Amino acid sequence: MTDGAHREPAHVRWTLVALTIGFLLLFVVLPLVAVFAEALRRGFDAYFASFEDADTQSAIWLTLLIAAIAVPLNLVFGISAAWAVAKFEFPGKSLLVSLIDLPFSVSPVVSGLVFVLLFGAKGLFGPLLGDWDFKIIFAVPGMVLATIFVTFPFIARELIPLMQEQGTSEEEAALTLGASGWRIFLTVTLPNVRWALLYGVLLCNARAMGEFGAVSVVSGHIRGLTNTMPLHVEILYNEYNFVAAFAVASLLAGLALVTLVGKSVLEWRHGDELSATRRL
Repeated sequence: MTDGAHREPAHVRWTLVALTIGFLLLFVVLPLVAVFAEALRRGFDAYFASFEDADTQSAIWLTLLIAAIAVPLNLVFGISAAWAVAKFEFPGKSLLVSLIDLPFSVSPVVSGLVFVLLFGAKGLFGPLLGDWDFKIIFAVPGMVLATIFVTFPFIARELIPLMQEQGTSEEEAALTLGASGWRIFLTVTLPNVRWALLYGVLLCNARAMGEFGAVSVVSGHIRGLTNTMPLHVEILYNEYNFVAAFAVASLLAGLALVTLVGKSVLEWRHGDELSATRRL
């Protein structure tokens, strides 16, 4: 059969394109425009004044702090898990892959509740932590744990299929030439997965900064102490401080757009290498 036999009629193609563009405009572009429009409704002076509030600044720095802790830890876990799954055979390998996917199937609110049941004052380890005067729930450590849980699959799931497709031939060749395990990782394995790794880090960071459900359960909503930007947006909105709420929301949206632009620039500058990686 010729290629023309598989081509859809022009009106079908254009209908599908129109539906796709309409869906994106309605559910992606329009909400973004609404956020920025509402944030700037009273002008730039009111917009920038919203960020002078001490609680807002605390929420911004706390969000960045949690992401700065969670993303590197997930980076180490993701590389280690992907390397173990793709390069070695061991008992429980399929169980490990299933556990990596667990946060995708569990509600973030449920995961936050699990940490409360484990580390809360009446939880399994709560009394022991109380004796040590160490607080996890309603404090930054609990928020970091909740963020790590909901974000740890992103890097691993980007790397595992690529590493499995690449196999172990290059590592084995380097090993026969006398390279150590660490040198093999730095000079062979890591360069081969750098673009998938970067993409996973971008996804992980975006989710870490925007996480609401799990962090909301373990944070306690203490203004100036345990409120991240998403939680602070909710508080401002419930207080009918709409300009400030949308201003903080626009900052979150702006961070997401910066991440998208950075990804696009990297794809543009390294398009051939990235395309080759994705074909695997």
